[in-house]
Amino acid sequence: MRIFRAANFDNMLQGMADSLVRAPEVDSGEWQAQKVDDPLWIAKEIVDVVFEIDVPADVNDLAALVHPNLPWAEAHFQERVSGMPLNPPPSSEYWPYKQYGHADHVDEQGKFSHTYPERFWPKFAGNNEGHRGIRFNYGDLDDVVAQLENSPLTRQAYLPVWFPEDTGAVEGQRVPCTLGYHFLIRDEMLHMTYLIRSCDFQRHFLDDVYMAARLQQWMAEKVVVGVGTLTMWIGSFHIFVGDVPMVRHKYALRADDVG
Repeated sequence: MRIFRAANFDNMLQGMADSLVRAPEVDSGEWQAQKVDDPLWIAKEIVDVVFEIDVPADVNDLAALVHPNLPWAEAHFQERVSGMPLNPPPSSEYWPYKQYGHADHVDEQGKFSHTYPERFWPKFAGNNEGHRGIRFNYGDLDDVVAQLENSPLTRQAYLPVWFPEDTGAVEGQRVPCTLGYHFLIRDEMLHMTYLIRSCDFQRHFLDDVYMAARLQQWMAEKVVVGVGTLTMWIGSFHIFVGDVPMVRHKYALRADDVG
């Protein structure tokens, strides 16, 4: 397990960048469920990574700390908590790393295989009116709010993004990077653990941290407690070979520093 703690966020990012450019190469042969045969898309990967940060209570302080892609990251966060299972969410049109008009990721109706607004608000997403699991009705983000309000010390407050239909990717679909979010209130502070199976340091990490912390701030405001620690577990933390020169430049890593 590799643990990064953000005593100084910018120094931590430099340490992450250094670890990633030194990391071994792993060629999975695909990117975002698409087959890729290009040496520039071979990943340099570290696994089982834990990142911790004390989340500021103020959104402006968070933005100044994390340096997300604004205004996109805030707009997409607002879509996630809007109460509407948007697919596609409007912000997908101006995502900073949009490629090919998302043509490889939408169906004939222009729908993605999944979106975060759908997964936060699944009761009326898709073609069904009111989803039901094996024995019980689906819950959503508002139900997690109510659970914390009714039982502040509960250990059960979890918002899943990975659903059973993702298991095995049986239709070859793109599946969520995020697994889910666990909320825990102790000493009047809301702590959150964010579980993500895969994270691209260059394209996604800062926005992922920002939107997770924004969800933590949002939830703390709903249940009227302070904002505590965000712990993020990443199964596969990676950059791609083609991004190494950009990462070296961005984080002032000399070639002789990283081998």
